[in-house]
Amino acid sequence: MKILRTVDELRQWSRTAKKDGVVGLVPTMGALHEGHASLIRRAAGECGHVVVSVFVNPTQFGPNEDFDRYPRTFEADCLLAEAAGAEAVFAPAVEALYPRGASTFVDVEGLNSRLDGASRPGHFKGVATVVSKLFLAAEPDRAYFGQKDAAQVSVLRRMVRDLLLGVDLVVCPIVREDDGLALSSRNRYLKDEERAAALVLSHAVRTVEELFRGGEREATKLNAAALTVFATESDVRIDYIELVDWETLLPVAQAAPGNLFAVAAWVGETRLIDNSVL
Repeated sequence: MKILRTVDELRQWSRTAKKDGVVGLVPTMGALHEGHASLIRRAAGECGHVVVSVFVNPTQFGPNEDFDRYPRTFEADCLLAEAAGAEAVFAPAVEALYPRGASTFVDVEGLNSRLDGASRPGHFKGVATVVSKLFLAAEPDRAYFGQKDAAQVSVLRRMVRDLLLGVDLVVCPIVREDDGLALSSRNRYLKDEERAAALVLSHAVRTVEELFRGGEREATKLNAAALTVFATESDVRIDYIELVDWETLLPVAQAAPGNLFAVAAWVGETRLIDNSVL
């Protein structure tokens, strides 16, 4: 396992690797879990060489969010990444990706203010900026993301298209606990009683999936059914419940295959997300 700390080291590694294979990149903020491992295994199965970035990106956190306490487990992350098939880990200092005085950002207008972008102003701007930097540094052929961050995927797809970056974005299924909770690095924040309450997100998503399979297409009825599920957990605060076109993130009145049903909610002090591509 190679640990790369600078952009030059990453770029040199990637260019050397490309001489005899395809390079896959798995961008992460660390605190890796089985969901990340599934991305790495998928990348290892499809690419000759895989690098995992571990970087808690400051520009995608708001002033009152959890940047300082976001879990950092670097040694365990390296072990998981290697076991899943990665050859290298890119773990830069903040200054390596944001040189002093840096003032250039990538902002995908329109998409930047929808779903998570509406409740977390500037979040998608930070995501698009850091991922574009990672793409420019690693020069990957493919980059792997989880469907749990489906709104982020929409933003990044548009960014790749608009900037002609030539990276193939591969979206992998949500990995869940046995009881249905979507795996997230933030799950470790949850207290025992909060962990039980958090299941309301996956229950709401599953309810909408079942209604859609049964033939329901009216967005108002699908969203109302999800609201009814959330009402069973009075301590869970809804951020959004939306049925949207996955490309534009704009609401739709009638559900169709390929639409995104997405939810976000606060469980105690922890914000969680979940979704389904119908």
